[in-house]
Amino acid sequence: MMIPEVEKEKEKEKEYHYILSYTRSPQEKKIYAPRLAYSMHLAYSEDGSNYRALNHNSGVLFAKATENENGTLNAKSLQNPYVFMLQDGTYGVIAVRTEAEGQQDQESKGAVLFFHSTDLLHYREIGLIDLKDDVHVHDVMCEYNELTHSYVIRWRDGNGCFFQNTMQNLFSLTSASTPIRTEAFALTSASPDIEGIIPRNVLQVPRQVVQRAVHRLTPPNNIAIQVQDRIIATSIEDLKALKAIAKYSDGTTSIKKVDWNEELVTWEEEGSYLVTGTVVQEHYAFPIAANRADPCITKWKSKYYFVATNDEDHNQTLYIRESNTIAGLVEAQETLILDTSTYDDIKGLLWAPELHIIADELYLFHAATSGDFLNEECHVMKLRPDGNPTHAADWSKPQRVLRNDGTYLCEAGKVISLDMTVFKWKDEYYACWSERQFVPVDLGAWLYIAKLDSQEPWRLKSEPVLLSKPDYGWANNHTYVDEGPFALIRNDRLFLTFASAAVDATYCVGLLTLNLHDDVLDPEQWTKWNYPLLTSRSVAGEFGPGHNSYVMDDQGITWNVYHARPGLDAPRACGIRRVHFDIDGFPVLDLTEERDLKQELAKVSVEVVVKHD
Repeated sequence: MMIPEVEKEKEKEKEYHYILSYTRSPQEKKIYAPRLAYSMHLAYSEDGSNYRALNHNSGVLFAKATENENGTLNAKSLQNPYVFMLQDGTYGVIAVRTEAEGQQDQESKGAVLFFHSTDLLHYREIGLIDLKDDVHVHDVMCEYNELTHSYVIRWRDGNGCFFQNTMQNLFSLTSASTPIRTEAFALTSASPDIEGIIPRNVLQVPRQVVQRAVHRLTPPNNIAIQVQDRIIATSIEDLKALKAIAKYSDGTTSIKKVDWNEELVTWEEEGSYLVTGTVVQEHYAFPIAANRADPCITKWKSKYYFVATNDEDHNQTLYIRESNTIAGLVEAQETLILDTSTYDDIKGLLWAPELHIIADELYLFHAATSGDFLNEECHVMKLRPDGNPTHAADWSKPQRVLRNDGTYLCEAGKVISLDMTVFKWKDEYYACWSERQFVPVDLGAWLYIAKLDSQEPWRLKSEPVLLSKPDYGWANNHTYVDEGPFALIRNDRLFLTFASAAVDATYCVGLLTLNLHDDVLDPEQWTKWNYPLLTSRSVAGEFGPGHNSYVMDDQGITWNVYHARPGLDAPRACGIRRVHFDIDGFPVLDLTEERDLKQELAKVSVEVVVKHD
């Protein structure tokens, strides 16, 4: 029997969902500044009517800054983004590039900005398409014409006149035809109830592409807990070793410890017992440490240690906490290990301490100044053999970091360095840090990377390589800053998170990634995400999250240790949250406890069959 055409159309529609692109209206600058609002946002719909914002209603595509001859950056934004499908089934975004706050961009006169994406998750800025006219573009759209095998770019100028250009290849930025006058264009759009939305166009997209974007741009929810129905055990240890598998809405899983009711089993008697248990959810109420920032937790010789910047005394001291468990650090006593009166050349601004194990020795990396702010430098302290990390006397005098030629890392009074971190990758140690030139011009804070001498880890083994500049709106919001790098290595992939923007409620966490066979010292082989992983919109009540570190506990669980503000203008404070990994193995930093474990699923049971040898 022939299937009616209308039924065919309905079946086809099931294979497609809908993506809506939009920008937002700016709010107060600490809430949602123009550099954040003027970026492309995405919402999705399964039926073309009901839309939900992705990525916490935050931007997923930002315009890159341009660079001046003296190295300073010109922040840029975008407006009127239009998302469309290319001939090969991948995606393009065309938009009007503006100055950071939305003003007309003189560099973009007569041109529009073009991006390419294979999955609506990662975007590559191709550049400005020259439209062969000397006017500012105010609106734009683009579609592929199957009949002419060309792309048609339609646009509007400031006088309300409409034009169009054609191109065979959008990647050939100067190949557009001469513009001709044309009729006004209209967009297929929607107006959902999303805060601040300035809607653009709707694109019908294959269902699997939309679902993947939803899974990547929405924190998952725990939907099920799975445990074995039956185990054969000879002792209580067999039961203790039994874990649960938590399943999530995006198809991912995680292993969970279970507190089993051991008293329900008589281990001396063979038989079958129904044992109940509760899936363990570690609880860390935010904050776990007030007036502390830039936190780091490290395990050393079976104990955990916590260090952080001390905002309580305006960064004049560094304290350390010790515990047998990560949870125990929350209430652990603090012990002073460095202040600004012990050494003549350590005068203040003790920032961002990090504990790192290098060639089986423990070191403390931190920033300090010998005078004022412009003398801030990365320093390293070493714990003496068999020393106690909580004893100040067991730490060496802070040593300024040196280049491989023996000179100091930065020129005092002109360039500062801070936030040095260390990681081991394929049997080599690397240091990554933030550096900011102030003289002759302020370039903002940039990330650098170099090999590190494992025997003298205050000395670099290679020349520093520039890794990242604050070239996106979320990184140069209020100030141009990339800082606070920290490495997370998983499944042959290197993740390097870093903090950006002003150290206020606009602070956020960005991400750089590297694959196993890539060269750490080649910046072209790193991938920089176009949008941040963690912002003030990621977790309710946590403003300006950033400068985080990672630690793995005895169960193999990775924890994110970070700082944020419990109020818009509240002092910085530290928090801890489990790191989840999404469907592509990338870190998820916004999985809150209530999403991580659904409490009504936490009660589990298993049949325990006791057998003795």
